[in-house]
Amino acid sequence: MKSIKHTNVHRPFRDSKSKCMQVIAVTSGKGGVGKTSLSFNTAVALAQQGRSVLLLDADFGLANLDVMLGVRVKQNLSHVIAGQAELKEIIYEGVHGIKLIPAASGRLDMAQLSIQQQASIIHAVNDLEIDFDTLIIDTAAGLSSSMFNLTSASQHVVIVMTDEPTSLTDAYALVKLLHRHYQVSHFKVVMNMAKDLASGMDTFMKLRKVSDTFLDVTLDLIATVPFDEHVRQSIRRQKSVIDLYPSASSAYAYHHLARQFESWPLAQKTEGHLQFLFEKILQQKHHLNEGLYCE
Repeated sequence: MKSIKHTNVHRPFRDSKSKCMQVIAVTSGKGGVGKTSLSFNTAVALAQQGRSVLLLDADFGLANLDVMLGVRVKQNLSHVIAGQAELKEIIYEGVHGIKLIPAASGRLDMAQLSIQQQASIIHAVNDLEIDFDTLIIDTAAGLSSSMFNLTSASQHVVIVMTDEPTSLTDAYALVKLLHRHYQVSHFKVVMNMAKDLASGMDTFMKLRKVSDTFLDVTLDLIATVPFDEHVRQSIRRQKSVIDLYPSASSAYAYHHLARQFESWPLAQKTEGHLQFLFEKILQQKHHLNEGLYCE
């Protein structure tokens, strides 16, 4: 099958008559904050509200969204990169009609994709003859080239953090890097696994205070998801907490978050499509190579 390693980067945008798609990057400064579970459960809530949702597992080397969705995957993005499959052949359907583009797990080469390979994935998704209302990009935790490129180029950036001091420190580091080196100025924050609303708000205000002092950015707290043992139980059963425990406090929070997503404006014309992501990647002034730019 045709390889997409050498995609022509000058290909045109998708037809402007195409349906607009909301592109939301869900990211975090560190692992263990419940980012992937939040992406999954919010996708379920959106689907229940009538939205067509595509999940892109952008943790290219340590993917696990397929496990969370309980989807048996035979091929993934590594096969597309190698020219062994086309993207349309690796799209899997999960609960409530949610579509998933899975990545690989335990593949060092996939964790170190070049910008050309990242662009190839972007082009391939853009060429899909399927329209979605919302694309949720579940990025890799921590700092990587692919995370920065996809996050900075998305229409909406959602940072997931907890009320732990280390999460606060890492979230600020992420905001600082995205702002200084990628010109991202607006961030939406979700406090996850919070002890209570007051604790979540207190941690968020600390992040906002230090950001206001040293950075010219806007931070909005869009949701607080309480710590809920039902979430862990649902992950073990490879189900969403919304389906298994619809009355759980976390399920209500995910529905609230989904309504927040729905209220955000859709991109006009090419904005918000994955081709738009690649154009923004090309505009980055500080790095067009395979590594992370640092001063």
